[in-house]
Amino acid sequence: MLGAVLVDGVEVAAPRQRALLAMLVLDAGRIVGHDQLIGGLYADPPAGAANALQSQISRLRRAVPGLVVEHHPAGYRLVAASSEVDHLHCAELLAAGRAAQALALWRGPALADVDAPFVPVARQHLTEMLIAATLSGGTTAQLRDLLAQHPLREDLRAALMRSLHHDGRQGEALEVFARGRELLAAELGVDPSPALAAAHLEVLRAQAPHRGVPAQLTSFVGRDEDLRRVSKWLRDNRLVTLIGPGGTGKTRLAVEVAHREPGEVAFVDLSATTDVARALLDGLGVREAGLLAAGPVGVELRLRAALAAREVVLVVDNCEHVVDDAARVLGSVLSSCPHVRVLATSREPLGITGETLSPVAALDDAAATRLFLDRAQAVKPGFHADLGVVAEVCRRLDGIALAIELAAARVRTLPLTEITARLDDRFRLLSKGSRTAAPRHRTLHAVVEWSWDLLTDAERDLAARFTVFCGGARLDAVTAVCESDVDTLTSLADKSLVEVADDRYRMLDTIRAFCATHAPDLAAQHARWFLRQAQQAEPHLRAHDQIQWLARLAAEHDNLVAAVTWATRHDVPLALELVAALATYYWFRGLRTEAAQQADAVLHACGETPPHGREQEYALCLLIAWPVATGDQSARIRQADAMMDRLLDPPRYPIMTMMWGMALGAPDGDSEVWHRRNRLLGADPWSAALALVGDGLVARMAGDPVAGADLLARAAEAFTRLGDRWGAALAFNQLGEIALTRGDAAGALAHIERGRSLLDELGATEDTAEAVIGRAQATLLAGDLDAARTDFGLALTLARRAGALVVQAGAHLGLAELARVTGDYATARQECDRAWERCPGGWYGPDQMRCHIAVERGRLAKAEGDPVQARRHFEDALRRAQGQRDLVTEASVREELAALPLTCAT
Repeated sequence: MLGAVLVDGVEVAAPRQRALLAMLVLDAGRIVGHDQLIGGLYADPPAGAANALQSQISRLRRAVPGLVVEHHPAGYRLVAASSEVDHLHCAELLAAGRAAQALALWRGPALADVDAPFVPVARQHLTEMLIAATLSGGTTAQLRDLLAQHPLREDLRAALMRSLHHDGRQGEALEVFARGRELLAAELGVDPSPALAAAHLEVLRAQAPHRGVPAQLTSFVGRDEDLRRVSKWLRDNRLVTLIGPGGTGKTRLAVEVAHREPGEVAFVDLSATTDVARALLDGLGVREAGLLAAGPVGVELRLRAALAAREVVLVVDNCEHVVDDAARVLGSVLSSCPHVRVLATSREPLGITGETLSPVAALDDAAATRLFLDRAQAVKPGFHADLGVVAEVCRRLDGIALAIELAAARVRTLPLTEITARLDDRFRLLSKGSRTAAPRHRTLHAVVEWSWDLLTDAERDLAARFTVFCGGARLDAVTAVCESDVDTLTSLADKSLVEVADDRYRMLDTIRAFCATHAPDLAAQHARWFLRQAQQAEPHLRAHDQIQWLARLAAEHDNLVAAVTWATRHDVPLALELVAALATYYWFRGLRTEAAQQADAVLHACGETPPHGREQEYALCLLIAWPVATGDQSARIRQADAMMDRLLDPPRYPIMTMMWGMALGAPDGDSEVWHRRNRLLGADPWSAALALVGDGLVARMAGDPVAGADLLARAAEAFTRLGDRWGAALAFNQLGEIALTRGDAAGALAHIERGRSLLDELGATEDTAEAVIGRAQATLLAGDLDAARTDFGLALTLARRAGALVVQAGAHLGLAELARVTGDYATARQECDRAWERCPGGWYGPDQMRCHIAVERGRLAKAEGDPVQARRHFEDALRRAQGQRDLVTEASVREELAALPLTCAT
């Protein structure tokens, strides 16, 4: 029926008998009345139609041996089981959630070779079944083909959009929506339905490309040909490097090219870092960890994982001072991530195979003149000058963009003739410098020094002091650390020595390098200032304004790193205080590996004995460093534990107790460790909420999910009152897991969705991916297989974007369970293998995931009727659960083992 009408693959030759068979098959097992059969066969029934029907039945029985058609007073009945009738079998498979298998039964259009009065209605009914199967289990190609036959079906159009979106073809998905909107308007005069509009919004929201390109405060002038050339080269090549001396406009050109690129673009400035891979991760907007610790997944491995399936242009600026590391990291990315393109700027080539070099030379006379006039008119509206004189000034500046901009900024206070005279004097003076230096470099130095000489003593002093900052600073930091006044700072901004963007001031790198040669040593003041900022921010990170304070510290990240780095080398007690004060920031922002590396460096600088009065900070460094430090960390954990034991009062930073608990694992209720933990919990509300989480986990692990859920619910409420979204999300996530274990799909979904909404506020991509996996598990438990499949796919996409390998493993494991439930065992095995491949070994998180994979493999083997293999997998899972003291998983695995036949024991 699902194609041409066939019986065991054999066609019924006579058209009217074929039509009669089709009507009987449509109602197989039920009596079809005489009138219904006659009306379905004949548009104009002949005289003696009843006798004609009886004759056709007889011929049909002879034509199809073995066909059982019973006669009843009311009509005829075809005797057949539903499994023997393809459309009935298709309906059963659909009801069981096995849409892909249902779809495989179709061989073409329904009733393809039948022409009778009953056919249009019957074909429409069967086609609806085909559409339902395709919506649930169809491929992108099948959805596209069916939509071509039914172009006004909005459910098909929405499903095709989601399928294309899942395949990473977002542009095509949006085109499908656009065509549908036009067709609906032209044919029916209506707008897209809410369901189709929702699919459109889903694609837009989930795949809005990351556009990390900085906005420009000035117009782009003078390099139109360079812009066209570099844009073309970047389309045709995967690595284009803009090379040239400082000040020629490499960054400005790269930014302009990036603004014209469609799709995802990320801008990464390497000028303030020595860790290229981490800077690239930050530029991509990737968090380093989920709700719990990330483990020793290398930053470069995480970077490649985040980029493996993304089509993105990386604009990597200022490669010259880390050129070797930049070449190594970018070469690895280009070789392993086929859809990534790189536009780099550097004073020298990266030296990577396949690199296309684009020198950024001096501006020609016409372009340089336009640039000078544009910048001069910006600082002095209505400025006019003889174009020949302007062109001469630009030629004397060798057409270097930065030099021209600095000179143009002077027209507000100096006549053009005076500018020309000063340039002439300076060039003669500096032309006798080193002959080995590049001419343009000598000229740029002259321009910067000339600008320096035009400053007042106070301006020069502040310009030199400002160089202590990395990545710029806020007004309060500048005035405090540099001991300057606001008027002097704004004067530097007016003279283009300092740029202003929002509430931050920054200095161009070339100018900063020159000014630094005149700078006093302010590193100690800088480090102490940012220690005070971190200490001031820390309690706010656990309160309603945590998002604002996290953003504030994130803006100062380069300064914070510089402060820790300097203090580690010159003032270890200060370094200990800095790392401790920043622990909460690093933890909530998901930068735990970076924090651990800093803590480890401070510990090495400090030695095995903490400075007097810094014991707490030293212990906190031990706790921060242990998850990713190399070698056996048991001695450090014992030392931290001993130091914690000597504390008489709660620690200064409440997060210290949480990290100590993670290092030791969940204590048994009423144990000595449990009492110590409670003694060290502060009286503040955040610590009280954290205690509820700890007690809830202990109760759950001890086999009392009811008590655990009650404690965690109270924790979620307490964190919510405080405004700590991270803590509340952690509690809701655990509540969702308890509800899943108890089979409460609706409760799990409610908890997980609350946690996910909080994570959305934090912008936590990886945490959100974990929450989406939880939502998928809840919908799978509820029997909504399509929603579960969509969410597992979405979680996988988010985890890939974040480079979160363990979360990717969780999404693949969910897809494996879904495939097993629907009877697709081959796909289930493949998804289990994919999950296993994404679990780096040697740390709790990945090993815990391997335990869950072993459980799923056991259930799959059991479903396939292989109890011996099932027992092996369950026993493997049991060993892993016992090693992690995971009593919940251990109990679940023991139930699985107990259900296996004893004869399969090995």
